[in-house]
Amino acid sequence: MQGHDELLSIRAAELYYEAGKTQDEIGRLLDLTRWKVGRLLGQARDAGFIRIEIVHPRARRLPMERRLREERGLDDAVVVSTAGISSPEELQARTAQAAADYLTALRPVPRTLGVSWGRTLHEVASHLVNGWASGVEVVQMNGGVSLNRRAGTAAATAVAIAHKGGGEATLLPSPAILERVETKQAIEADRVVAGVIDRARTAGTSLFSAGAADHGSVHVESGYLSVADVDELVRKGAVGDVVGRYIDSDGNIVDPALDARTVGLTLDEIRASPRAIAVIAGHSKHPVADAVVRSGLCTVLVTDEDTARHLLAD
Repeated sequence: MQGHDELLSIRAAELYYEAGKTQDEIGRLLDLTRWKVGRLLGQARDAGFIRIEIVHPRARRLPMERRLREERGLDDAVVVSTAGISSPEELQARTAQAAADYLTALRPVPRTLGVSWGRTLHEVASHLVNGWASGVEVVQMNGGVSLNRRAGTAAATAVAIAHKGGGEATLLPSPAILERVETKQAIEADRVVAGVIDRARTAGTSLFSAGAADHGSVHVESGYLSVADVDELVRKGAVGDVVGRYIDSDGNIVDPALDARTVGLTLDEIRASPRAIAVIAGHSKHPVADAVVRSGLCTVLVTDEDTARHLLAD
């Protein structure tokens, strides 16, 4: 753009975006045709002189979503704005709201929805409105019977999502991780448990989150793992967990013995899901978000713009 046009385009942009003038009014002020004003505004946008930021809590970052689809091979992406966010809790709430909005807008409406559990999924359930679906069957994808009373949200999450979706919840009546592999094998061989896992395996849509490999993990809070266990998993390369299964940066299981004691869908079964929606946000989850996307664990990612930026920088 030549100097004179550049100056005119800036003036036109100021009048249009900041003074609220119409293109006709700007034309009269600058002695230009309306067509010329429109062209100058277009040039200003193309040259990067104008940056428009929509700061509503439910605003999405559409260019980032497009890049995630194109560059990271996702079927779909939802990227929420971090504008005005002042805490990790706010960011989690905003991302959970976006996931609830995404689920509600799905067409056709999911008939069977596999769900995991944890703080993020609990929050998604709380943001769903009554009537988000009709007659949806919600199936737990992984064991979640808590070992203590503090974190008994697994069943409550599935029940809330089903209740609000006018359907029923099918629960997986088992702890997430067993102490002995023989116990785990016996539980998964049980007719009822095997039936639930099979329903989850054939669900058309799966919804899950991912946890960071740190001492704040719900698996530590729930009594399944000790702080020392998590430190050992990190030493083996763990960046986080998906449905209770700890993975490295390439999405591989880091501790096969622990994995063999974990109840529920395997990672390969999640990868086989026609639509696998991962809801992952926050700085501490950048490594596990990258591993989930890199290893094809999700077809749809709901995340925040900082995490998206991290994924696109790789």
